[in-house]
Amino acid sequence: MERILIVDDEEIMRQSLTDWLKEEGYDVLAVEDGFKALELVQKEDWNVMLLDLKMPKMDGLEVLQEVKKINRDLPVIIITAYATIDTAVTAMKAGAYDYIVKPFHPEELAILIKKIIEHQNLVKENIILRKELRQRYQFHDIIGKSPKMQAVFELIRTVAPTKSTVLIQGESGTGKELVARAIHEASPRSFAPFVALACGALPETLLEAELFGYEKGAFTGAVAQKKGKVELADGGTLFLDEVSDISLKTQVDLLRFLQEREFRRLGGTEIIKVDVRVIAATNRNLKKLVDEGKFRDDLFYRLNVITITIPPLRERKEDLSLLIQHFIEKFSVETGKKIEKISEPAMHILLNYDWPGNVRELENAIEHAVVITQENIIRPEHLPDFLKKREAKSISGKSLQEVEKEHIINILKESEGNIRRAAEVLGINRVTLYRKIKEYDIKID
Repeated sequence: MERILIVDDEEIMRQSLTDWLKEEGYDVLAVEDGFKALELVQKEDWNVMLLDLKMPKMDGLEVLQEVKKINRDLPVIIITAYATIDTAVTAMKAGAYDYIVKPFHPEELAILIKKIIEHQNLVKENIILRKELRQRYQFHDIIGKSPKMQAVFELIRTVAPTKSTVLIQGESGTGKELVARAIHEASPRSFAPFVALACGALPETLLEAELFGYEKGAFTGAVAQKKGKVELADGGTLFLDEVSDISLKTQVDLLRFLQEREFRRLGGTEIIKVDVRVIAATNRNLKKLVDEGKFRDDLFYRLNVITITIPPLRERKEDLSLLIQHFIEKFSVETGKKIEKISEPAMHILLNYDWPGNVRELENAIEHAVVITQENIIRPEHLPDFLKKREAKSISGKSLQEVEKEHIINILKESEGNIRRAAEVLGINRVTLYRKIKEYDIKID
């Protein structure tokens, strides 16, 4: 049962509202001052608060400000008299859901409360739906409902239990390491280490030392023995990212290791055997590099036992909305913000960009927006400059009237048809907004 807290210093108002709301099926509690109300908000959960503005001890505006510190999501309906409408507007800016003017008809309040409850139920349903979607469309930390990504998930499930070497192909930013980690986590090796090495980030001599380790005195600066990534991954998985950048000399050593599953540390004589599964990744065409003589064909065939190709983001646009929501939730937690939604114009911009940097570029863009916004919503102005400039360029062929009409429609949608709120966001008065609606023949549902 939905719970409503009434805060009003007039006993007649408290009693009449309590009786009427209980008849409507709500669980109602009424208190006469803000101090008692704040105690209740701290201790218990409420669906709606009805708050009178003019009260002794602590006025409604002060109560509202304190309530929002305790629970910013609690909808507060301000009850005010004609003489205090300006104060009610101030309260709206401070976070009130809406205001209602005395004397009012109970039906008017009923519609307002019903709208709030319906919205809360919708939010709960969305949370449940999102959990179901995560279970259906998320494999470990990889998200995708597109047929291409579902095929990748199925291939991961198939190869994970085996010992086979896997080659992951895909453009930069598609999430090759995430796929490698998913294979490891779904395998019998999940209890053992997952060790990653970015081969393209190291020169030949350092790469060999990082890969196989070295003995004390093996070269200048080797003051102590160091285990390499191969040895550290014993029993688990070794992930070689950017494997196409390995020099021909190191390719020979890697091939020997893949064939024998044994190696020597640099400067050492002891043969070390390990049980390691190798997963390699590249954003280049290895077969083409083989044809050009830049990559050994025998190593290519050793790596290319099972190939998983990750599609670029532009080829799986149906995954965009899932990824956007995932990153909004992720960075909301990291920044301590509570971003509730993304506006339709902002979503339009994100959905109509090709994302050459793939998922990594999208993730960076959403992080930027979450950090920049000071609201609980992401709007176009919160997106990175390259997206805003691109959108400005794309609409440059439209007339001023077309752009204005689209903007008004979008704001009305965000405001759920509330003319007063839409006018405030647009920075115009309600009369002007009504004139624009009539001028552009905008239908309001």
